[in-house]
Amino acid sequence: MFTSKDFASRIRGGYTAYKVRTSVDQVQSVVDRLDVLIALTPRTIDENLDELHEGSVIIYDGERTSMQNVEIPEGMIGLDVPLKSLAEEAGGAIMRNVVALGAACEVSNFPIENLDSALEKRFGSKGQKLVDNNKEAARAGQNYVADEYDHEFDYDLDTTDNDYVLLNGDEAIGMGAIAAGCRFYAGYPITPATNVMEYLTGRIEQYGGHVIQAEDELSAINIALGAARAGARSMTATSGPGIDLMAETFGLIATSETPLVICDVMRSGPSTGMPTKQEQGDLNMALFGGHGEIPRFVVAPTSVSECFWKTVEAFNLAEKYQTPVYILSDLAMAVTEQTFPPEAFDMDAVEIERGNVVDDDTIDEWQNEKGQFKPHALAEDGISPRAFPGTSGGAHMSTGLEHDELGRRTEDTDMRVQQVDKRNKKVETAQEREDWSPREFGNPDSDQLVITWGSNEGTIVEAMGFLEDEGVDIRLLSVPYLFPRPDLSEEINDADDVVVVECNESGQFADVLEHDALRRVKRVNKYNGVQFKADELAEDIKETLEA
Repeated sequence: MFTSKDFASRIRGGYTAYKVRTSVDQVQSVVDRLDVLIALTPRTIDENLDELHEGSVIIYDGERTSMQNVEIPEGMIGLDVPLKSLAEEAGGAIMRNVVALGAACEVSNFPIENLDSALEKRFGSKGQKLVDNNKEAARAGQNYVADEYDHEFDYDLDTTDNDYVLLNGDEAIGMGAIAAGCRFYAGYPITPATNVMEYLTGRIEQYGGHVIQAEDELSAINIALGAARAGARSMTATSGPGIDLMAETFGLIATSETPLVICDVMRSGPSTGMPTKQEQGDLNMALFGGHGEIPRFVVAPTSVSECFWKTVEAFNLAEKYQTPVYILSDLAMAVTEQTFPPEAFDMDAVEIERGNVVDDDTIDEWQNEKGQFKPHALAEDGISPRAFPGTSGGAHMSTGLEHDELGRRTEDTDMRVQQVDKRNKKVETAQEREDWSPREFGNPDSDQLVITWGSNEGTIVEAMGFLEDEGVDIRLLSVPYLFPRPDLSEEINDADDVVVVECNESGQFADVLEHDALRRVKRVNKYNGVQFKADELAEDIKETLEA
């Protein structure tokens, strides 16, 4: 199952849509097709008219004043179901959406017993009567369609007895954080990152952790920094406007060589922009943001499941190299719910690497002749030792000012150069020790290369099916590591055509790749606030290759 949400950035609400795509095979994208539409307002039909087709079923409540004169487009099937009246008979008008679900079960030949289990899970904690009322409401909708409409619908949903995990990208990041040993989170609510904090709240405490809601983003990152300095695996999450506010502390994190994970769930910008719409516009900020030269890592999960694994990896990178790590997610992935087999999140496969942490037995290797600990020692690989508070002989200080090996402020020119080189050396060391390979799909021998990053991967993988039907053969490289990133110069220069797909106007990743490979690339960009759809993207890639 793959879902998508469209909702307005208004406290009092507005047009909202929730789309569900199901299959017995894996689905990774939305498409321009709606088979069954539950329309609670006339606008719902208008907004989705281009995705409806001949034979589409529209379920609506003709008793509602706004729906009394609704016109069902030619070739489509309109089912006038008194949702509110049936819900009231079952126990309350608030259940009219459940009545609609029951009607949809009849249309799609979906076993209503499966809906029962979902209702029990959702409302079980509120008492059996409420569960029974909702089951009654669902059957009222199902029976009404069966009794009032003598029609053979063209839809027959296959079902499975297999178990699946259903979660969205924000939840996967939260789950990955807990699995990685994160024990402290500080954040400030902001769309579309708030669900990371909501997921952690009530769960991280079960593992001895804490969630703090700060008064703003600047406070949140400084609180998270304090927890990391105390030895906890710590993180914060925000969106573009919050990243702007956190930029000052970002430099302090890097200069003090503190491991911290910062999740940026991107949305349409700049400024307030469109808080509930899709965009990948923060790449340049993640790569280059902050004054001075700041070493960092930037990872971009390419799917909901990868949100889990890349979060685990981010914590390991942060501590192994004592460097801040950006996780770049986006709204499309944050609110998209997708099903996975439980083994996709194998907790036994999670490895926690805390890096060069010293203890009472090893700390003397990193002390000077006076027994003073050197938290910024000029290590050959750039990775200094780290002593948690309470380590005997490990008392030290760090400052945002340039410092010597002991962490004391200095303006010595030679030490300045050595410390800058040491901090940047950590990235070079990581490039040598870690695997930064892209994810590859399609025909590895194709001369037509498509490159993308982040949440576009699944959509392009599905688009490849449409392209194959039209005789277009491509090789896809999906890049989850944006800094350091894989050197794709050879792949780019060996291809006849190179297309870079991303959700921003200027082609920020395309610019980076052109800089790396010294070759111009073609671009497919979308920045209207709506995520790519597989069939639409297939056509865009085909046209761009032919141009």
